[in-house]
Amino acid sequence: MTSIVCKNLSKKYDKDNLALDKVNLSLNMHGIFSLIGRNGAGKTTLFRVLSTTLLSTSGSAVIDGVNVLDGAREIRERIAVVPQEARPVAWMTPKETITSYLMWRGFTYTESVKRAVDALKLLGISKFSNVLNQRLSGGTKRKVLVATVIASDADIIFLDEPTTGLDPISRGELWDLLLKLKKTHFIFLTTHYLEEAEALADKIGILEDGKLLALGSLQELRKRMGFPHSIKILGKTKKISIKVGRTVKGRDGYTQIFTTEQEARRIGELLIKTKTKFSTNPVSLEDIFYYFVKKDVNEEEKNDEPEYW
Repeated sequence: MTSIVCKNLSKKYDKDNLALDKVNLSLNMHGIFSLIGRNGAGKTTLFRVLSTTLLSTSGSAVIDGVNVLDGAREIRERIAVVPQEARPVAWMTPKETITSYLMWRGFTYTESVKRAVDALKLLGISKFSNVLNQRLSGGTKRKVLVATVIASDADIIFLDEPTTGLDPISRGELWDLLLKLKKTHFIFLTTHYLEEAEALADKIGILEDGKLLALGSLQELRKRMGFPHSIKILGKTKKISIKVGRTVKGRDGYTQIFTTEQEARRIGELLIKTKTKFSTNPVSLEDIFYYFVKKDVNEEEKNDEPEYW
């Protein structure tokens, strides 16, 4: 099990740029923790603070009892990191990239080569072992970086948007690999693909404007919403009373209702009678994300009276 505890963790780049705003986070788990948020939400900043490459302004962050500020060297011996901006050295090959990284971490040359070969095979890119990195596609370069951290056999793996640039098939292959790895590792994963977090994560954190808005498993986040079903309505319709639920209105004109199964059935019957186009589904992570973030919608708060729209 890996423990990560952040208390009032803040990072200010300048007086007008508060990237992290008193983040309180408590994790004690194996598996995958996925941090989601819009561009500029603070995901990479939190990633860098926890992976000991950026100093916080205030507050604290502790990994397995070790403060990331005072014990950075100790933490670095246990973690492996793929930053969002990382690129393999152009004039090296994938095999050389992994081998040199492992030797830097203290493995022997023989062991490093063996681990490099195994990791490249695991990611299905053995045929590129001796091809210069500069000749590889963007997606294959990302795979080389992921292979590098996997080969290290680190207890804790930090991946900042690792599937960016991968085609759907390659992304699916990497998902399968991460699902295997999470049985024995802790993986801190940032992503802007909500379906990726939904498919992989055991726990999910939603970050917005440097604040941690919500934390929990997908089921726990659904419970926090209180409403397991979503109705999305396109276009206008006659006013209908909503007895139980909350409504949001998107900028593209749709209306979305979060409600109970029974109420969704009742509203659906009314919409059918008025020949209104709509869809109804269990609440997805995308629904949850916009529900908590709220900035892309104009939310109408529920009151004691039935809501009409």
